[in-house]
Amino acid sequence: MQQKKVEQLLKQHDIKPSYHRIKILSYLLEKKNHPTADMIYQELVKEIPTLSKTTVYNTLNLFVEKNVAIIITIDENETRYDADISLHGHFKCSSCGKIYDIRLNTAGIIPDELEKFQIDESHIYFKGTCPLCLKKALS
Repeated sequence: MQQKKVEQLLKQHDIKPSYHRIKILSYLLEKKNHPTADMIYQELVKEIPTLSKTTVYNTLNLFVEKNVAIIITIDENETRYDADISLHGHFKCSSCGKIYDIRLNTAGIIPDELEKFQIDESHIYFKGTCPLCLKKALS
């Protein structure tokens, strides 16, 4: 995504578009690998030697607070981030660890019992083995 578009997205969410914030959001938008904060740090520190883990964590927390990114916690001991804030699910392969976005048919997904509730978050996760790993296992 172009830097100008990332800057505009940050401004739309009342976030000052600093160099580090632009780079972190660009990473989330381009890679779509549902990274941990450490994965983002390890990748970006090669390009930005002055980047600190604290900056990455603080920036990600700000993105979540301002609804620019969401937290994915498929496993209790691992926090990952996603810049796709639309309603969708995730599938984590227990073999390779890759996380896939799952598009959902949202019609009828919310039970009638929640009709009068305000839903602020939803999490739909699946775990299993992805097609690539299944194919490798059969080879």
